[in-house]
Amino acid sequence: MEVQCRRSAAFDCMPQPAACCPDWMAGLPDALPLSRLSIPGTHDSLSLFGSRRLRCQSWGLEAQLAAGVRFLDVRCKLARGELHIYHLCTFQRASLRGVLRRTLRFLRTHPGEAVLMRIKEELPILPRPGFAAQLHRCLLEEGQGRVWCREEVPTLGQVRGKIVVLEALAREVLGIPYEQLSISDAWNVLSLERKWARARQHLERAAGGDPTTMHLTFCSGNGLFTCPEEVARFVNPRCYQHLRRHGGQPVRWGVVIMDFPGAGLLRLIVESNAPWASGHITAAPSTPTVPLRQPRGRGDRRRSRHSSTHCPHRCPSGRDDTIKRCPAPRLCRRTSAPVEQKRVSSSCWAPGSLHVMMV
Repeated sequence: MEVQCRRSAAFDCMPQPAACCPDWMAGLPDALPLSRLSIPGTHDSLSLFGSRRLRCQSWGLEAQLAAGVRFLDVRCKLARGELHIYHLCTFQRASLRGVLRRTLRFLRTHPGEAVLMRIKEELPILPRPGFAAQLHRCLLEEGQGRVWCREEVPTLGQVRGKIVVLEALAREVLGIPYEQLSISDAWNVLSLERKWARARQHLERAAGGDPTTMHLTFCSGNGLFTCPEEVARFVNPRCYQHLRRHGGQPVRWGVVIMDFPGAGLLRLIVESNAPWASGHITAAPSTPTVPLRQPRGRGDRRRSRHSSTHCPHRCPSGRDDTIKRCPAPRLCRRTSAPVEQKRVSSSCWAPGSLHVMMV
């Protein structure tokens, strides 16, 4: 009974996942832009330590990647000249350098995969002046030429075996500008029903919206009268049922970001990439998943300067011809901040170098 309370198809707070899908991207065409994929992700991905109000995950980094998670939400603070992982004021016993190394180690073993990594400064009262410079240094020294730090959304073929950085810096461009994506992140939860309604609305927008725009839907949340685990126990099963109604159909859900995701929910996100997906999530040995019960109750900055008119990549023979030429992915304007706030040098980043202009 205790295991049933801690693990279902949608929710899992056990130490190890009941799923194994380390190579699900390998069967997708190179020409697919990341904006056209359904990608499972975790919120505050390294938040493993602290009180119940702070913990957002129960699986370590390697376990998440092996289970099929391909979006990581990494929160850092600059302390003693290094970037350390924090959730609020709680140190998560990891550094950004370590996270980059461990992720690249996974990608060396699974070269057909790509990992999106949102990197942000955790709750600064005022942005630390050295944060961007230290992030620049980490990406340069640890990236080993395998980090995508350009502003445009790439195709899968461009970033296999690489980390794709999504950043939220005020002035420098060290990756895809996070604020320019289409994002639903109602993290302050006053009503669980309202939280799920907003997440469902954004999932539907991703499914029917412009496939050249990246959509990120946070199913996670916290609040004065709740905690991440309680939100996940409520929202994850409803998300599972919503996606299950479209099971077997190719649906673009975008990046679905969760706390304590279950194996069934991960599988539905991955398999919605059909007809291109050939990888499937399988149950990990000796870790049975409890069937999910039906839940009760009711169920924008500047535009990118790097774009092209079409995707030049061709699909390998034997793959779906409808993806041979794709419209260029674009970023979604969410605010009207002036373009002078953030600049990147005219020379895009290439392996071994990262050029940033301070303004």
